[in-house]
Amino acid sequence: MRSPAWRTGLVLCLLLSFAACSESGAGDSRASALPAGSGFDFYVLALSWSPSYCAVEGKGANSQQCGGARPYGFIVHGLWPQFERGYPADCATDRPLDVPRDAMRELYDIMPSAGLIRHQWRKHGTCSGLSREDYFATLRAARERVKIPPDYRRLEDYRTVDPDDVERGFIAANPGLDPAGIAVTCDRRFLREVRICMTTSLKFRTCPEVDRRACSRRRSVMPPARGG
Repeated sequence: MRSPAWRTGLVLCLLLSFAACSESGAGDSRASALPAGSGFDFYVLALSWSPSYCAVEGKGANSQQCGGARPYGFIVHGLWPQFERGYPADCATDRPLDVPRDAMRELYDIMPSAGLIRHQWRKHGTCSGLSREDYFATLRAARERVKIPPDYRRLEDYRTVDPDDVERGFIAANPGLDPAGIAVTCDRRFLREVRICMTTSLKFRTCPEVDRRACSRRRSVMPPARGG
């Protein structure tokens, strides 16, 4: 059986090989009945600050993500195919919609929720034109392209931050990441996600539509990681 690292490396090589042929934000949904592989413009890698999700959802939070001993910080929310305006979702596919348990276990280090994994495959992965295995290998490869700034890897206590400072931290930690290619999102209180735009070959790129939806608040709270 091939290891996840082997598959990730193979997919990344294929992506780089076909970049010249395939290169051409998470904005308003353009829910699509397009068949998988019909084309899209770029990806958004969404990294969720897990403690914010756990705090907001409270008792309704996913117990696998929020109730275990491991202190999760930024996790992968998803890898989303995007058009320059809008995005496809729930694409028609003849591929299986379920995700086997063994495949999910290989993702729990970066995506610690079986429900989240299934949802992301059905809503977004089916629009990637990739097999289920290659979609999740690409998702892992995208995550491995991004370095989490040391200040935001794990918090021991609540921290009030300026979302622009978080964005600048990610830009400093990831050479080539443009300010117009990243969006930090928030709700009325908590910092929620960092969304990073990538080409289909997983290079950083700009995405004005995604960038426009960044948090406009001057202060957001990052709760500490649970567990551990």
